[in-house]
Amino acid sequence: MNKSLFLEPEVTIVVVPRERFSYSRESLESIYENTDYPFKLIYVDGGSPADIKNYLQAKAAEKQFQLIRTDHYLSPNHARNIGLRQVNSKYVVFMDNDVAVTPGWLQALVDCAEATNATIVSPLVCQYLPLHTEVHCAGGESGVKVETKGETTRRRMIEKIYKQGRKVADVRPQLQRQPTGLAEFHCMLVRREIFDRIGLLDEGLLNTKEHVDLCILVSEAGGTVYLEPESLVTYVPGPPLKWTDLHFYMLRWSDAWELASLKRLRDKWNLTEDEYFQNKYKRLGWRRDMTIVNPLVRKIPLGKFGSRVVGKIFREIDKALNHYLTSRYARRYLQGQKNQIPPPPPPTSTTLSSQS
Repeated sequence: MNKSLFLEPEVTIVVVPRERFSYSRESLESIYENTDYPFKLIYVDGGSPADIKNYLQAKAAEKQFQLIRTDHYLSPNHARNIGLRQVNSKYVVFMDNDVAVTPGWLQALVDCAEATNATIVSPLVCQYLPLHTEVHCAGGESGVKVETKGETTRRRMIEKIYKQGRKVADVRPQLQRQPTGLAEFHCMLVRREIFDRIGLLDEGLLNTKEHVDLCILVSEAGGTVYLEPESLVTYVPGPPLKWTDLHFYMLRWSDAWELASLKRLRDKWNLTEDEYFQNKYKRLGWRRDMTIVNPLVRKIPLGKFGSRVVGKIFREIDKALNHYLTSRYARRYLQGQKNQIPPPPPPTSTTLSSQS
């Protein structure tokens, strides 16, 4: 008798909404079609529209995975923590609901973790369609760099992604399993026991830099991050493909959530509010501008000057609507969550997670 048939899987995959719902079906089907390594699945559904809700319920009954649904939208780390609280396996894989995987992806991640004792393992993450052709992240750098000149000390954020925009065919032969300083939540394998030491994911980071925060915390705790290029996945970003995506997309990439996240990151790590932050503040709303406002403006044949005027009007409408949506959400769903956010750790005076 094969005893392995009765063993609990060592891996739990936690899938959460990223920015839309219209790729959920393709992503989930990809997991089941391309994953031979045993796994449990926890799917956190934060307020998906009726067609996706019904699909997930039917699929959960068919595949016997755990489906956890809220009728309101969730910030990414809140959704991940909902799933993480249910995990008792050796490893947890965090995955967004717009990711497609390739055969052998999970086996390769586990093999790397077992061979290196890595705390986090990142696959080679690609972006856009066609699948698995253009690199999004092949590792990188993250951390806090302390710079002292005379009596002035600055604590600066380090964040760098390697190989973004390069063709997979060009760079994959050059890549090998190696330590790195950055993994992203599109897809990462994490040794579950690390959360007993660093606590749950920080829900004060509502929509950005959650991965940077986790990588720094893991490094401080003595853990390691590895890149395993034999594991290949692709995240398929928007724009939102359906009207039912728009509300969540606007909330997910709202000015208020990004400002709150940046301020949380700054205060948590005692960072200097330098050009890194100033550039982020200036670009608030750029995703909505790129994926919602600009496509609408291009559909109106008013000429160059007319398009600029209409674009300005649309952006003002976008800002006002965005403020309304985030304020309403905060009143309904964020009250009482502040006490759940872990306190900032004491600042350190070393460079964290940086890879030369």
